[in-house]
Amino acid sequence: MSSAYAHTLAGYTTAFLLGTLIGLERQWRQRSAGLRTNVLVAVGAAAFSDLGMRLLGADGATRIISYVISGIGFLGAGVILKDGTNIRGLNTAATLWCSAAVGTLAGSGLHLEAATLGGFVLAGNTLLRPLVNWVNRRPLSAEVTEAKYMVHVTCHPRDVSDVRDLLDVELDRANYPVREVEMRSSSSEQVELAAILVPTTASEAELDAVIAALETSLLVLSATWSVEATS
Repeated sequence: MSSAYAHTLAGYTTAFLLGTLIGLERQWRQRSAGLRTNVLVAVGAAAFSDLGMRLLGADGATRIISYVISGIGFLGAGVILKDGTNIRGLNTAATLWCSAAVGTLAGSGLHLEAATLGGFVLAGNTLLRPLVNWVNRRPLSAEVTEAKYMVHVTCHPRDVSDVRDLLDVELDRANYPVREVEMRSSSSEQVELAAILVPTTASEAELDAVIAALETSLLVLSATWSVEATS
Protein backbone atom coordinates (compact mmCIF):
# COMPACT_ATOMS: atom_id res chain seq x y z
CA MET A 1 0.00 0.00 0.00
CA SER A 2 1.50 3.32 -1.07
CA SER A 3 1.87 6.12 1.44
CA ALA A 4 -0.40 8.35 -0.67
CA TYR A 5 -3.17 5.78 -0.66
CA ALA A 6 -2.71 5.21 3.07
CA HIS A 7 -3.14 8.99 3.57
CA THR A 8 -6.33 8.91 1.50
CA LEU A 9 -7.74 5.89 3.32
CA ALA A 10 -6.99 7.43 6.70
CA GLY A 11 -8.72 10.65 5.69
CA TYR A 12 -11.82 8.89 4.39
CA THR A 13 -12.01 6.68 7.47
CA THR A 14 -11.71 9.60 9.86
CA ALA A 15 -14.35 11.57 7.94
CA PHE A 16 -16.66 8.54 7.85
CA LEU A 17 -16.42 7.84 11.58
CA LEU A 18 -16.83 11.45 12.65
CA GLY A 19 -19.63 12.03 10.12
CA THR A 20 -21.35 8.95 11.56
CA LEU A 21 -21.19 10.33 15.09
CA ILE A 22 -22.48 13.74 14.05
CA GLY A 23 -25.18 12.26 11.80
CA LEU A 24 -26.30 9.75 14.42
CA GLU A 25 -27.17 12.58 16.80
CA ARG A 26 -29.15 14.29 14.03
CA GLN A 27 -30.90 11.03 13.06
CA TRP A 28 -31.76 10.35 16.71
CA ARG A 29 -33.55 13.68 16.83
CA GLN A 30 -35.33 12.99 13.53
CA ARG A 31 -33.80 15.92 11.64
CA SER A 32 -34.13 16.24 7.89
CA ALA A 33 -30.38 15.79 7.34
CA GLY A 34 -29.50 12.72 9.35
CA LEU A 35 -26.93 9.96 9.48
CA ARG A 36 -26.31 9.25 5.80
CA THR A 37 -26.38 12.91 4.76
CA ASN A 38 -23.78 13.97 7.30
CA VAL A 39 -21.56 10.98 6.49
CA LEU A 40 -21.71 11.71 2.77
CA VAL A 41 -20.99 15.40 3.32
CA ALA A 42 -17.98 14.63 5.52
CA VAL A 43 -16.57 11.94 3.22
CA GLY A 44 -17.20 14.01 0.11
CA ALA A 45 -15.44 17.01 1.60
CA ALA A 46 -12.54 14.74 2.60
CA ALA A 47 -12.35 13.36 -0.94
CA PHE A 48 -12.20 16.80 -2.55
CA SER A 49 -9.59 18.02 -0.07
CA ASP A 50 -7.49 14.91 -0.60
CA LEU A 51 -7.78 15.24 -4.37
CA GLY A 52 -6.56 18.82 -4.26
CA MET A 53 -3.70 17.82 -1.99
CA ARG A 54 -2.69 14.94 -4.27
CA LEU A 55 -2.82 16.95 -7.49
CA LEU A 56 -1.58 20.41 -6.53
CA GLY A 57 -0.38 20.20 -2.94
CA ALA A 58 -1.50 22.52 -0.17
CA ASP A 59 -2.41 25.29 -2.62
CA GLY A 60 -4.69 22.98 -4.55
CA ALA A 61 -6.35 21.74 -1.38
CA THR A 62 -6.94 25.33 -0.27
CA ARG A 63 -8.62 26.23 -3.53
CA ILE A 64 -10.84 23.15 -3.56
CA ILE A 65 -11.84 23.66 0.07
CA SER A 66 -13.12 27.14 -0.84
CA TYR A 67 -15.40 25.55 -3.45
CA VAL A 68 -16.54 22.92 -0.93
CA ILE A 69 -17.59 25.71 1.44
CA SER A 70 -19.63 27.38 -1.31
CA GLY A 71 -21.23 24.10 -2.33
CA ILE A 72 -22.24 23.24 1.23
CA GLY A 73 -23.91 26.64 1.43
CA PHE A 74 -26.30 25.61 -1.36
CA LEU A 75 -26.87 22.20 0.22
CA GLY A 76 -27.60 23.78 3.59
CA ALA A 77 -30.11 26.16 2.03
CA GLY A 78 -32.12 23.14 0.92
CA VAL A 79 -32.85 22.06 4.50
CA ILE A 80 -33.96 25.51 5.71
CA LEU A 81 -37.74 25.87 5.68
CA LYS A 82 -39.93 28.89 6.39
CA ASP A 83 -43.13 28.05 8.24
CA GLY A 84 -45.11 31.27 8.59
CA THR A 85 -43.02 33.55 10.77
CA ASN A 86 -40.84 30.65 11.95
CA ILE A 87 -37.70 29.40 10.22
CA ARG A 88 -36.72 25.75 10.70
CA GLY A 89 -33.60 23.88 9.70
CA LEU A 90 -30.94 26.46 10.53
CA ASN A 91 -29.25 24.18 13.05
CA THR A 92 -29.32 21.26 10.61
CA ALA A 93 -27.78 23.43 7.91
CA ALA A 94 -25.07 24.58 10.32
CA THR A 95 -24.38 20.95 11.25
CA LEU A 96 -23.90 20.05 7.59
CA TRP A 97 -21.50 22.96 7.26
CA CYS A 98 -19.51 21.67 10.23
CA SER A 99 -19.56 18.13 8.85
CA ALA A 100 -17.96 19.48 5.69
CA ALA A 101 -15.33 21.22 7.82
CA VAL A 102 -14.62 17.93 9.60
CA GLY A 103 -14.23 16.24 6.22
CA THR A 104 -11.88 18.87 4.83
CA LEU A 105 -9.67 18.56 7.91
CA ALA A 106 -9.62 14.77 7.62
CA GLY A 107 -8.92 14.90 3.88
CA SER A 108 -6.05 17.32 4.49
CA GLY A 109 -4.43 14.88 6.91
CA LEU A 110 -5.34 16.84 10.05
CA HIS A 111 -6.99 13.91 11.81
CA LEU A 112 -6.60 15.14 15.37
CA GLU A 113 -8.02 18.54 14.39
CA ALA A 114 -10.92 16.81 12.62
CA ALA A 115 -11.68 14.75 15.75
CA THR A 116 -11.49 17.86 17.92
CA LEU A 117 -13.93 19.73 15.70
CA GLY A 118 -16.25 16.71 15.61
CA GLY A 119 -16.28 16.71 19.40
CA PHE A 120 -17.19 20.39 19.51
CA VAL A 121 -19.99 19.87 16.97
CA LEU A 122 -21.47 17.04 19.05
CA ALA A 123 -21.13 19.14 22.20
CA GLY A 124 -22.91 22.04 20.53
CA ASN A 125 -25.84 19.83 19.49
CA THR A 126 -26.13 17.94 22.79
CA LEU A 127 -24.57 19.64 25.80
CA LEU A 128 -25.97 23.05 24.92
CA ARG A 129 -29.53 21.78 24.49
CA PRO A 130 -30.48 22.09 28.20
CA LEU A 131 -29.19 25.67 28.21
CA VAL A 132 -31.21 26.51 25.09
CA ASN A 133 -34.35 25.00 26.63
CA TRP A 134 -33.82 26.99 29.84
CA VAL A 135 -33.45 30.25 27.92
CA ASN A 136 -36.52 29.51 25.77
CA ARG A 137 -38.65 28.81 28.85
CA ARG A 138 -37.83 32.14 30.45
CA PRO A 139 -40.68 34.68 30.21
CA LEU A 140 -40.11 37.67 27.98
CA SER A 141 -38.76 40.60 29.98
CA ALA A 142 -39.47 44.11 28.81
CA GLU A 143 -36.14 45.43 30.09
CA VAL A 144 -33.89 42.96 28.30
CA THR A 145 -35.80 41.51 25.36
CA GLU A 146 -35.61 43.00 21.89
CA ALA A 147 -39.13 42.44 20.70
CA LYS A 148 -42.32 44.07 19.45
CA TYR A 149 -44.16 46.01 22.15
CA MET A 150 -47.82 46.90 21.80
CA VAL A 151 -50.31 48.89 23.83
CA HIS A 152 -53.88 47.63 23.45
CA VAL A 153 -57.03 49.60 24.15
CA THR A 154 -60.71 48.88 23.58
CA CYS A 155 -63.32 51.55 23.06
CA HIS A 156 -66.69 52.19 21.49
CA PRO A 157 -66.63 52.52 17.68
CA ARG A 158 -67.68 56.17 17.92
CA ASP A 159 -64.59 56.99 20.02
CA VAL A 160 -61.91 55.40 17.81
CA SER A 161 -60.51 58.68 16.51
CA ASP A 162 -60.31 60.27 19.95
CA VAL A 163 -58.72 57.15 21.46
CA ARG A 164 -56.09 57.10 18.71
CA ASP A 165 -55.18 60.65 19.66
CA LEU A 166 -55.14 59.69 23.34
CA LEU A 167 -52.76 56.82 22.61
CA ASP A 168 -50.39 59.16 20.80
CA VAL A 169 -50.50 61.70 23.62
CA GLU A 170 -49.86 59.23 26.46
CA LEU A 171 -47.12 57.32 24.65
CA ASP A 172 -45.45 60.52 23.52
CA ARG A 173 -45.52 61.75 27.11
CA ALA A 174 -43.71 58.53 28.13
CA ASN A 175 -41.21 58.99 25.28
CA TYR A 176 -42.39 55.89 23.41
CA PRO A 177 -42.94 56.81 19.76
CA VAL A 178 -45.59 54.83 17.89
CA ARG A 179 -44.76 53.05 14.65
CA GLU A 180 -48.41 52.45 13.74
CA VAL A 181 -51.82 51.87 15.23
CA GLU A 182 -53.68 48.77 14.08
CA MET A 183 -57.34 47.88 14.43
CA ARG A 184 -57.22 44.33 15.81
CA SER A 185 -60.94 43.63 16.10
CA SER A 186 -64.14 45.49 15.49
CA SER A 187 -67.81 44.99 16.30
CA SER A 188 -70.87 47.13 16.75
CA GLU A 189 -70.13 47.35 20.48
CA GLN A 190 -66.35 47.82 20.74
CA VAL A 191 -63.12 48.18 18.82
CA GLU A 192 -59.63 47.02 19.82
CA LEU A 193 -56.72 49.20 18.82
CA ALA A 194 -53.06 48.17 19.12
CA ALA A 195 -50.32 50.78 19.10
CA ILE A 196 -47.04 49.20 17.95
CA LEU A 197 -44.07 50.95 19.52
CA VAL A 198 -40.86 51.90 17.74
CA PRO A 199 -38.48 50.88 20.59
CA THR A 200 -37.49 47.19 20.78
CA THR A 201 -36.90 47.39 24.54
CA ALA A 202 -39.08 49.00 27.17
CA SER A 203 -39.57 49.49 30.90
CA GLU A 204 -42.40 47.51 32.45
CA ALA A 205 -43.01 50.25 35.02
CA GLU A 206 -43.28 52.93 32.34
CA LEU A 207 -45.66 50.84 30.25
CA ASP A 208 -47.76 50.12 33.34
CA ALA A 209 -47.92 53.87 33.96
CA VAL A 210 -49.14 54.45 30.40
CA ILE A 211 -51.87 51.84 30.90
CA ALA A 212 -52.93 53.43 34.18
CA ALA A 213 -53.20 56.83 32.50
CA LEU A 214 -55.25 55.42 29.63
CA GLU A 215 -57.66 53.68 31.99
CA THR A 216 -58.50 56.98 33.65
CA SER A 217 -60.13 58.15 30.42
CA LEU A 218 -63.87 57.60 30.07
CA LEU A 219 -63.29 56.83 26.39
CA VAL A 220 -61.25 53.71 27.14
CA LEU A 221 -63.09 50.50 28.08
CA SER A 222 -59.90 48.57 28.87
CA ALA A 223 -56.16 48.87 28.30
CA THR A 224 -53.15 46.58 28.48
CA TRP A 225 -49.75 46.07 26.91
CA SER A 226 -48.02 43.02 25.45
CA VAL A 227 -44.65 41.94 24.11
CA GLU A 228 -43.99 39.52 21.25
CA ALA A 229 -40.65 38.00 20.37
CA THR A 230 -39.48 38.94 16.90
CA SER A 231 -38.18 36.29 14.50
